[in-house]
Amino acid sequence: MVNCTMKVFALTTFLFVQVLSSGSAQTPPTGAAISWERNNHDFGEIKEGEKVEHTFKFTNTGAEALVITNIQVTCGCTTPKGWPRDPVAPGNVAPGKKAEIIVQFNSTGKIGRQNKVVTVISNSAGGNSQVTFTATVLDKKSQH
Repeated sequence: MVNCTMKVFALTTFLFVQVLSSGSAQTPPTGAAISWERNNHDFGEIKEGEKVEHTFKFTNTGAEALVITNIQVTCGCTTPKGWPRDPVAPGNVAPGKKAEIIVQFNSTGKIGRQNKVVTVISNSAGGNSQVTFTATVLDKKSQH
């Protein structure tokens, strides 16, 4: 009787562990998926009137080609200068195809801490993606 109970307990435990481990297995991504190398950047302190730019790098880690259809900015001081116009190959083709988006910030007329958001409109399975940047713009009049 005890031996039978031990076998049932062992079998139940084994099945429970199998169910838990199968639930944690990674499923392959479907669709396109944008993965940023870094999705934020701090320009630090800049003088009012300076134009600075940063390159945000990303990889398509999905199973389908990533197509960026638009880049939206929150104000006229931010300009998307470049992004891939052709589809970015998925990670299962040309392993983890990398690409980049270049964003310029014009600090003319801006003073103090600036926080800007750039929205990337694409067919990414996660929906629209965002990158952000910050800068502290110093008044050029107060500098010698």
